Amino acid sequence: MFYFSFHITDYRAATAHLSNEEDLAYRRLIEMYYDTEQPIPADTQWVSKRLRVGSEVIDTVLADMFELTEEGWRHARCDKEIAHYHQLAERNRANGKRGGRPKTQGENPVGSQSQPTGKPTKNHRTIEPLNQEPLVKAKRATRMTEDFELPVEWVNWVADNRPEVNARQTFEQFKDYWIAKAGSDAAKLDWFSTWRNWVRRDTARKPAYQPVNKQAALEERNRAAVAEFLSQPEEPFV
Repeated sequence: MFYFSFHITDYRAATAHLSNEEDLAYRRLIEMYYDTEQPIPADTQWVSKRLRVGSEVIDTVLADMFELTEEGWRHARCDKEIAHYHQLAERNRANGKRGGRPKTQGENPVGSQSQPTGKPTKNHRTIEPLNQEPLVKAKRATRMTEDFELPVEWVNWVADNRPEVNARQTFEQFKDYWIAKAGSDAAKLDWFSTWRNWVRRDTARKPAYQPVNKQAALEERNRAAVAEFLSQPEEPFV
């Protein structure tokens, strides 16, 4: 068999009296049973070496959970599951020869079925893990750090969306602000999004960088000087 259904409730009820070591031995024994589809050999020394469990523990579990026959140690539930597996596999093979299994009202599509197809695959699994880690871990909010450098992606976004902004100068202000800020609001899940919003708000007030026009500044200063001179009251000529 390439897989077997692991019924957690049934397993717990049947093994509640076993010690941790006996539970491990029992799991490995039924895995061997399903893998080989044969009774456990009567030579428990050979079985002990293959399963890496002490022979005394193997003997105890076999005597408790299995039945000794001429073919070896049999397990009624395993025999039932193996027979059911092959029954389904044979039915699926027959349906395949007829062009697929017959469609019924409300039946799940073929691609979603979990029954065996009768064809060998590389997905050789035994027992599903009881406590499986989530495939995607939740993203945690983080604070701005002193060693955080301006990413190229941030610079490119400013160049594409706010070319009038000096990205480096704006980033220094951005970084100083968030390092100094206290409270839970200082931790962000997406700093790139925070950066984009910061640049948008900054440019809504004024550009973060304005190039200096030296000629215009000189002319403005001259105009101010002339205006100040003309505003002075005239002194009488002596």
